[in-house]
Amino acid sequence: MSAAPLRYRPHHFLCSLGFEGKGYSDAFTTNMTAIVVGRLRAAEGDQTEIEVVRTTDDICAPCPKRRGTLCTSQAKIDRLDTAHASALELIDGERLTWGAAKSRIRERVKPGDLAQICAGCEWLPLGVCEAALTRLHDETN
Repeated sequence: MSAAPLRYRPHHFLCSLGFEGKGYSDAFTTNMTAIVVGRLRAAEGDQTEIEVVRTTDDICAPCPKRRGTLCTSQAKIDRLDTAHASALELIDGERLTWGAAKSRIRERVKPGDLAQICAGCEWLPLGVCEAALTRLHDETN
């Protein structure tokens, strides 16, 4: 029996690509590590199924900013999700594997694009997502 699909809001696809063990709280970081490192970056991680959602998801579950199915920064999250859904052509309810998601990121998001797609994200200035995006593109060369 296969595992249930991960539930992901659109902006968490690129967040997962760039994740380097930092988060909003210990519980959040532990959860995201389990998802990203334990599932997506595992040997069979590219086959992990993900369902696109437009509310709080599996990554949001322990976030201290979560308020039910919303976030204390909901306006910013809505902007990020809209920009990411557009850039990656993600539709609410769509299912795809992590491998397909990485291919879509590689095809549709070029190094340098994150400044616009991720505008307003507090993690953007750290440069970890841009570095991960560059590595993803370098893997195909």
